[in-house]
Amino acid sequence: MAHLQEAAVKQINAICDRYKNEKTPLMMILSDIQKEYGYIPLEVQELVSEKTGISVAEIYGVVTFYSFFSLMPKGKYVIGCCLGTACYVKGAQQVIDKFSEILNVKPGETSADGLFTLDALRCIGACGIAPAVSINGKVYPKMTVDAVPSVIEEYRAMGGNVNED
Repeated sequence: MAHLQEAAVKQINAICDRYKNEKTPLMMILSDIQKEYGYIPLEVQELVSEKTGISVAEIYGVVTFYSFFSLMPKGKYVIGCCLGTACYVKGAQQVIDKFSEILNVKPGETSADGLFTLDALRCIGACGIAPAVSINGKVYPKMTVDAVPSVIEEYRAMGGNVNED
């Protein structure tokens, strides 16, 4: 915990205190921390463990089980490529491979410029518009390999502006 700044420790303690009367507070605590900082590193998990009495092993298990939690910082734009059966059959592997090639990252990694994180997702429930890609919550239906470069350029052009649509 020596790596955490004092302000971060206070903020995380406040988040834990917010849910102290809940029977099962862990998901709410982790969700708030993820929203605040973008990821949940081990030193934060240790602090949450000390504050709540929940073991680090249990906290780590939750953080690594749910895809919306992350152990590492994510890029400004998180590209989620669905590889569920319907998307896969309609070419999702080629789509994620194209994103990977252009961004020079593997699924689960963040680009050197910190702008993009590429995630391989299992079924996102968009089978009717397969293959589906989501970027910060915006869904791109029937994504094609040929469309990938223009999608990346769209976000690069936005630069510092995150699309909240």
